Amino acid sequence: MRLVFAGTPAPAVPSLRLLAASEHDIVAVVTRRDAPLGRKRVLTPSPVAAAADELGLPVIRADRLDADVTAEIAALQPDLGVIVAYGGLVREPLLSTPAHGWINLHFSLLPRWRGAAPVQHALIAGDAATGASVFQLVPELDAGDVFGELAMDTPAEATAGELLATLAEQGARLLGDVVSGIAAGTAVARPQEGEPTYAAKLGDDDGRIRWDEPAPAVLGRIRGVTPEPGAHTTIDGARMKVLAVAAAPADAPHLAPGALALHAKRVLAGTGSAPIVLDTVQPAGKGAMRAADWWRGLRETPVAGS
Repeated sequence: MRLVFAGTPAPAVPSLRLLAASEHDIVAVVTRRDAPLGRKRVLTPSPVAAAADELGLPVIRADRLDADVTAEIAALQPDLGVIVAYGGLVREPLLSTPAHGWINLHFSLLPRWRGAAPVQHALIAGDAATGASVFQLVPELDAGDVFGELAMDTPAEATAGELLATLAEQGARLLGDVVSGIAAGTAVARPQEGEPTYAAKLGDDDGRIRWDEPAPAVLGRIRGVTPEPGAHTTIDGARMKVLAVAAAPADAPHLAPGALALHAKRVLAGTGSAPIVLDTVQPAGKGAMRAADWWRGLRETPVAGS
């Protein structure tokens, strides 16, 4: 089949590489325009654009799938559109331009966590299971019939970045199977079942640690916002990033929410239930460091976090 692939960030790259190695023909890769990155704001291609260039695939750079992009894609006469985290909406008439429409690889078990940040919200909510779904794109957000899904137990200590990388690799294989099924005429989609939940894009306040929540909720939030938008708290009036955490041992002393203490050479932080361990932190104006090293560098005992 003649495919148009749309995607932008690193989690879309495994799918692009798998489809490029298949018997199908990728006639165009659509990705968002180069963006300024780093302190020097250097214009940098998206991970998908970089991978497409490496694979020798034609690239359409666009932040919106407007009439011009629609005409450019229509001229290629694609059989199927494939989208993985492009970062924009596919609307009519582009939605109906490919002969088989568009399919989307989404990193949740639909209809749970429709929207922009499914993996992050799944971890913040403490979901015991997660996965990926391939569905038919329709005008309503992530509401189309599902061709296939994979489910897995949520890894106990995974961050959103780590879990997303795992799902990107496994989801790519699922996506490839669905594309092959559509080409062979054997793919069957089923309507989504259950009450939808929604995963809005996260902002900075989502990364603020709520120390009065129970320990599992605090751990889930920190892991769910790592690496983006990042977990943070306030110590002595200064913002500090919290980069890695762990559950505290059973013999850890009870601490008030946000209170800090050193126990068995590890820094503990109190929550609404049991304390947690701070493993890696980044104080304001400094690089990432082990929490125990940060603690030893303090001139006085810190006050509670907030």
